[in-house]
Amino acid sequence: MLNWLTQILEVLAALLAAPLFIGWVNQCRAWLQNKSAPSALLPYRNLRKLFHKEAVLANNASPFFRLAPYVVFGAMVCAAAIIPTLGTRLPFSNAADAIALVGLFATARVFMSLAAFDVGTAFGTLGARREMLVGFLAEPALLMVIFLASLISTSTALPTISEGLATRALGLYPSLAFTGVAFALVLLAENARIPVDNPATHLELTMIHEAMLLEYSARHLALMEWSAALKLFNYACIGFALFLPWGVATGDAPRPLALLAAIPILAFKLFAAGGLLALVETVSAKLRIFRAPEFLATAFLFAVLGLLVHLLLGA
Repeated sequence: MLNWLTQILEVLAALLAAPLFIGWVNQCRAWLQNKSAPSALLPYRNLRKLFHKEAVLANNASPFFRLAPYVVFGAMVCAAAIIPTLGTRLPFSNAADAIALVGLFATARVFMSLAAFDVGTAFGTLGARREMLVGFLAEPALLMVIFLASLISTSTALPTISEGLATRALGLYPSLAFTGVAFALVLLAENARIPVDNPATHLELTMIHEAMLLEYSARHLALMEWSAALKLFNYACIGFALFLPWGVATGDAPRPLALLAAIPILAFKLFAAGGLLALVETVSAKLRIFRAPEFLATAFLFAVLGLLVHLLLGA
């Protein structure tokens, strides 16, 4: 029963903390840019406002356009159920491993892009094509990072990987350092952050993620925005599971005290990760879209380098 309680708590934590994490990142960015910072609770207010509005759809929007937000949101919730944020003994993880997790992200991307194509607007189509380009280049790098972690822990299940890495002796592991850099680059690209995309832009010609959401409104837009927050939260927690796995409740039967202690530890990790992400975005400039392949190719090379270091040197 405690394992199921851990599973439920992790999903609830993801649903409730994801908008707050986005709000914290936006607040840190404003502080670093000497601007008046919005409230960290602003994403909650925006979601509440959107859920109370009446949806307006294009005349030529098909049922697929209406279905896509629910599929994307469901995929992000399922991804949150696989990632060990509070404990490693998750019943849902037996049905899906880290490779399936990448598949869930790909499913959400495909449905979002097809929905943008469905209406047939110029900016939606432009954003969908750019999104598929970024995903096509980012997924191999993410898979290479997961393959290295699976080689170290002899498993592709993310909770098992996290528990195996958490119980290893402390030391310098160059392979994990290289793959950590690769994962950070993938996180920025997959979540439409600077330098690949600017989430705060209002220039349609430079948009990627936001261009695909221009035709959505009300509850559909709220689900898409909530899904984007969940995606960033999930990627941050994947990074914690692979590179900072300490603090989660481990063992076949995690103790209630260990589970309770994991909550403030997760909050501290998110607090630090949000500030670091805001700092990276503040000191970086947005790349031209034609430079995005070079950016993600660098991530793939770092991941391959980490894999080679592990295979050749065992470090």
